[in-house]
Amino acid sequence: MTISTTKKLLSAAVAAGVIFALAGCGQAPTDKPGGSDKPAASDFTPCIVSDAGGFDDKSFNQLSFEGANKAAEELGVTLKKAESNAETEYGPNIDNMVSEGCNTIVTVGFALSQATVDAATANPDTDFILIDDAGGDSKPDNVKPLLYNTAEAAFLAGYLSAGYTKTGKVGTYGGMEFPTVTIFMDGFKQGVDYYNTENSTAVEVIGWDGKTGSFTGGFEANQDAKTTATNIIDQGVDVLFPVGGPIYQSGLQAIKDSGKDIALIGADADLFNTDPTTADFVLTSVLKAMDVSTYEAVKSSAEGKFSGEPYIGTLENEGVGIAPLHNFESKVDAELVKKVDTIKADIISGKIKVTSYLSE
Repeated sequence: MTISTTKKLLSAAVAAGVIFALAGCGQAPTDKPGGSDKPAASDFTPCIVSDAGGFDDKSFNQLSFEGANKAAEELGVTLKKAESNAETEYGPNIDNMVSEGCNTIVTVGFALSQATVDAATANPDTDFILIDDAGGDSKPDNVKPLLYNTAEAAFLAGYLSAGYTKTGKVGTYGGMEFPTVTIFMDGFKQGVDYYNTENSTAVEVIGWDGKTGSFTGGFEANQDAKTTATNIIDQGVDVLFPVGGPIYQSGLQAIKDSGKDIALIGADADLFNTDPTTADFVLTSVLKAMDVSTYEAVKSSAEGKFSGEPYIGTLENEGVGIAPLHNFESKVDAELVKKVDTIKADIISGKIKVTSYLSE
């Protein structure tokens, strides 16, 4: 069955087991042999620049840092890092990394895309690893995009949520309306819609209709994020899926303040592991194996095998996935779990089509 949704295409975006296993190595970023000559590992300097979420966001900045740092440790070198506190710091932080002699610079998040492309164009001998953006029409060959078709994994979370809900309403909201955010929300809604079609139900998605929805206006855990979550909770949802790094923290607080039995779904990382305070609330998490793909890309650069060919994480290559049920295992019907497992296989085989700006 094909489930479609209308999405704006990201500039020059490229098309791309057990269900609850953490997304693992799979087919990590595939780089062509050869490439530019690289210094010996002992002379190799990897660097990383965060977006405004910081490296302790328990989400995509943290995962990317962990992957880059693992590569640095295995190479026996030190990872240099620059943590951005505001958008105005992205360009200067990248330029500072260039000035410090970095051979490879990881830039975390679509918000750093233009600054990354500009720096890469001016510094063709430096490798850049751009996370969550394709780099646009002007992307030079020394920029490797790491992209993730999280709509596939979010589809599973949506189906699971539709089968779990008791109120018949599930909710989602994002930080800002960018394709890398709405791709989660798209997949989530498609999964709910598929459940409704298969089971003749009418589970409602609050916060995203496939075109418009609820957004906090940023990626900070603040009052705006909490208010957005509260507004959705007040409409009767019993599953809440915040998409945008730390904004889940505001969602969690809104759940606690409501006094209602509401399950939380994490984005990017397994919140059960990265933030133990969510343990009694998190149903599952939609995962992006950013740590694995970043690790592989940094290692490839150090080994002189860097290429600008984009990497796209999918269910098939385990670049995306959903987390274990953890404390909710006994609360979810075993037949529903089996069905989600079957759906995962059907997405991988192509029997079920999940649309996103990457698949298009």
